[in-house]
Amino acid sequence: MRYIIFILIFFYPINIFASSKEMIKNKLYETDNISFKFIQKIGEKTEQGECIILYPKKILCRYDGKYKKILVSNGKSLVINSKKIKNYLRYQLKETPLDLILDKKFLLDKLDQVETIEENDETFSFNITHNNNLLNIFFDKINYEIKGWTTTDIYLNKVETKLSNIETNIMIDDRIFRVQNYIN
Repeated sequence: MRYIIFILIFFYPINIFASSKEMIKNKLYETDNISFKFIQKIGEKTEQGECIILYPKKILCRYDGKYKKILVSNGKSLVINSKKIKNYLRYQLKETPLDLILDKKFLLDKLDQVETIEENDETFSFNITHNNNLLNIFFDKINYEIKGWTTTDIYLNKVETKLSNIETNIMIDDRIFRVQNYIN
């Protein structure tokens, strides 16, 4: 019996006295980058694909489907391109809700200000309101990794993004976030 307790303590070093908020903050603080698959629902439309986030503020997403949609940010600009559109779309990252999601320092600061972390059977979540953007971020209840978010896009559509197959702190070549690589 002592052997099992020792193994549990050794292999699962969880501070049972730490709050869910502190555990989420610790996990986020330790995360330099995230690779994941996603399902994104915008209104009635559903898309899926794979993304890599490199903090701060860099993201590359490759969507499944025949149009091979790409979303990339170098930390300042956000470019969306696909075989469906004749020209790429370019936005200032700071004008999109992704600016908040991709800013780990901002998220950690907002977590410090949050008084209540909501929970259900699978996730913890908290809401952020910033510059008229409402953002709800979800974290896994077991490992405290980010599991998704809900926000509103620049066209005022509700956007729900759910993550799976998450890997953190992997080797990433920073050059993949150069927006020039994805412009027609």
